[in-house]
Amino acid sequence: MNDHTEETSMAHILIVEARFYDHLNDLLVAGARGAIEAAGHSCEVLTVPGALELPGAIALASERGRWDAFVALGVVIRGETYHFEIVANESARGIMALTMDGVAIGNGVLTTEDEAQAIARADPAQLDKGGAAAKAALALLDLRDRLG
Repeated sequence: MNDHTEETSMAHILIVEARFYDHLNDLLVAGARGAIEAAGHSCEVLTVPGALELPGAIALASERGRWDAFVALGVVIRGETYHFEIVANESARGIMALTMDGVAIGNGVLTTEDEAQAIARADPAQLDKGGAAAKAALALLDLRDRLG
């Protein structure tokens, strides 16, 4: 893990996106990247097939020690089956388990009823949940640094 303080060093953040809806992910990544760069930090993007792969990918990446914090991004839109609940709940559970182990993760996985809700939340010009997730990751990183 890179040692840094906000005043002396740049953090390196890994955005891990579950690219299932390209147009929505483009918005989420733009918001996250914008927030990270505006805070003076750098980022890379890693793509996984779906939201269930996010926790595993972040766990593998965190073992490498190359990144200071992580941003999990994806969109899960309710369909006609129970699959929505499984994907939404299990991806959130996996991300939360990693955060409880000290991995700084901002969770930007949207769980919506329809595409219109997803667009409003993903768009950096609207609710900017990608940017909010990046800011949450940076806040956790800052907290970890302050706590030593």
